[in-house]
Amino acid sequence: MNNGTHEELLRASVAPQQPMTTTSTILRFVAEASADSPGGRVAAGTVMKWIDEAAAVVAHQWAKSPCVAASFGKIRFAHPVVAGALVEVEARLAYTGTTSMNIFIEVRSGPQISEAYQEVTHCVAVFVSPDKHGTPRPVDTWTPETPGDMALAQPVRSWLAAHAPGVA
Repeated sequence: MNNGTHEELLRASVAPQQPMTTTSTILRFVAEASADSPGGRVAAGTVMKWIDEAAAVVAHQWAKSPCVAASFGKIRFAHPVVAGALVEVEARLAYTGTTSMNIFIEVRSGPQISEAYQEVTHCVAVFVSPDKHGTPRPVDTWTPETPGDMALAQPVRSWLAAHAPGVA
C-alpha cells in the first residue's frame, strides 16, 4: 500500500472530533479479565472505579479545577459485566448546588457493537472542588435546558428538598 492510500484510509477511519462538553462524558472500552473476577465477571469494585472516573471527568470539566467525591448514591447491580464485553459509562451533570455537583452515572455493557447494551447500574455522585485548605469552592450554577436535562435534574431537586431542606 502506498503512503497516499494509507493516509486516506487513516483519515477516513478516524471519527470527526466532537466538541468537548462540560456537562457530560461517555467512556467506552472493552472490559478486561482480572484475577479477582470469579466466573469471568468483572468485580463490583472495578465497576465502581469506572463510575468514579467518569463522574470525576464531568466534575473537573464543570468546576475547571480538580474535584473529589463527597458521596455516591445507592448502587445496585442489575447485570454483571463479563470480561471481553463492551462497556459504556455515561456521566451527566444533573444539578449544581452552591459548592456541589450532582452527577448521574449509568453503566451499560453488551457483547457486541451491533447488539443492544444492558444497563449494569446507575447512581448519583456528588463532587466538590476543594481549595488548598480542603474547603469546597463555589461552582457555577448549571441550568438544565433540554427536556432530558430537566427530567434528570428533577429527582435530584426533589430528594434534596426532602432530605436537605434549604439546599435545593
